[in-house]
Amino acid sequence: MRILAATAVVLTLTASAAPAVAADGTGTDGLWRMDGYGTVVALGHGTYQEYQTTSISCLKGDSARQTGPWTYEADGTVVTVRPGHDRDHASLSADSSVGHRRLHRITALPAACTQPSPQDPPTTFDVFWQSFEENYPFFAAKGVNWQAARDRYRPLIHPGTTRAQLFDIFGRMVRPLHDAHVVVQDGDRYYGVGRPGTEIPSEELDTKVKKFIVARDLKNATTRRDFAEGRITYAELPDSATGYLRISTFSGYDTKDRSYAADLAELDRALSAVLARPPHGLIIDLRVNGGGSDALGIHIAERLTDKPYIAYSKRARNDPTDPTHHTRPEPIVVTPAAGPRYTGPIAVLTGGSTVSAGETFTQALIDRPYRTVRIGQPTQGVFSDVMNRKLPNGMVAWLPNEEYLNRTGHTYDGTGIPPRITEPVFTEKEFAENRDSAFDRAITSLRR
Repeated sequence: MRILAATAVVLTLTASAAPAVAADGTGTDGLWRMDGYGTVVALGHGTYQEYQTTSISCLKGDSARQTGPWTYEADGTVVTVRPGHDRDHASLSADSSVGHRRLHRITALPAACTQPSPQDPPTTFDVFWQSFEENYPFFAAKGVNWQAARDRYRPLIHPGTTRAQLFDIFGRMVRPLHDAHVVVQDGDRYYGVGRPGTEIPSEELDTKVKKFIVARDLKNATTRRDFAEGRITYAELPDSATGYLRISTFSGYDTKDRSYAADLAELDRALSAVLARPPHGLIIDLRVNGGGSDALGIHIAERLTDKPYIAYSKRARNDPTDPTHHTRPEPIVVTPAAGPRYTGPIAVLTGGSTVSAGETFTQALIDRPYRTVRIGQPTQGVFSDVMNRKLPNGMVAWLPNEEYLNRTGHTYDGTGIPPRITEPVFTEKEFAENRDSAFDRAITSLRR
């Protein structure tokens, strides 16, 4: 699943027509409330501090230290802060994510932020429930009555409820969502489930599938090369006309330097090698892709067009009491890259183990101006950046609050992006018979 490198987000505050402010970035010092996201940001004295709020709680979130004018950094996350069109507005974006978040200046922290939070099980339960109640957008679409979940489980919680019991109850509450972006975490323990009938990517699954592909699909490849510590593979197939690009994740390309900048540099190295001798047809294999950075996906899309187009629009739930109220949708534009580009036909292979950033990249290719066909099975059906919500007792809840809209204003959340051509993907029968129907169909499609 996509536990985002984008969750520890690299933030960038940007704005047009910015007023004159101190060049050292102090013009943005102060307190800011974010549209959607249940977040307050405090800037000043060389620090960035996030507060995660609900109507009943406030807990400290991520922090970062200032490294330059309007720039902060923590754990490989770079935060750039700039003022908006006036002193009371700004916008925020993540370099490993896409889109912007609007900020409004406030004069004081919410009262709950100025006093310690009780850490007892009843309080922890209430903050857990309220975090979903105010931010999760998909209860109605998934047919889940969240109030009924509270009515059922809240009476079971008392001061003597153990940590293990609370973890188990939280798991039972979120299980009906079947949302791979919903996770309950307690230290090294995680609980989450994906869409029924699908398998969430794992190191074991990735290793098994890659071994199968190399032995079966790429056995006669004229060249094969790994990049990004094996997370990206490129091969030229025997006819030298078709290229095969497998991407298993959109993060972790440089394990020594765990930053978006390092990932981007390694991705560019891979793309430059791929496009050094452009293929006449390109297979992009995302069938086992655990997600990561949406921005990396957009970066690849920019190498696959010479005409600008809209990949999708992004919005967030923006009313704690009304799940139908959202921020204004922001179009995410694919702008042709300055470097070598490929505009030939593409076959995109997807399946239920295509998750998160793997899905947003798939979505970014739907309206590509050139022939692009999706082959395989529907993707997992989770697109949003993941909110990390700390709970009073130290547990963590992970949940989505955003929607990625297609050109008709709909999302693929829950159902996943359907293929244009349906083929089985890594079933036991396919493995047993040494078949890869989706790959073979892609070859046929590109040679037409």
